[in-house]
Amino acid sequence: MYRVIDFANIPGVSCPCGTARRAFADDPMYPGTVHRTDIAETAKPHYHKTLTELYYIISCEPETVMQLDDERIPLHAEMLVLVPPNTVHRVIGSAKVLISVTPKFDPNDEFTK
Repeated sequence: MYRVIDFANIPGVSCPCGTARRAFADDPMYPGTVHRTDIAETAKPHYHKTLTELYYIISCEPETVMQLDDERIPLHAEMLVLVPPNTVHRVIGSAKVLISVTPKFDPNDEFTK
């Protein structure tokens, strides 16, 4: 059965990145979760031991970068960034992103540096 998600109806929760709205957490038909996240200027470096994340940049401020371990990658709208497990990451700057997470997001698999 299909599902339609309206992120405006999903409550935001605090995360190391800022505020996330997480879809499909309760859907056994979908093997992951999809997060609509507002990245805050105070985003903290973090990593996951089992989760793979795919960041789609909806929009970002000029000069916004993504830290991936010891590298910094300049970001702009419509980019995709694959973040495998054990990669320390954060966005530095303000951004709106869509994050596809597999397997399903587990708050116990989020470690700040």
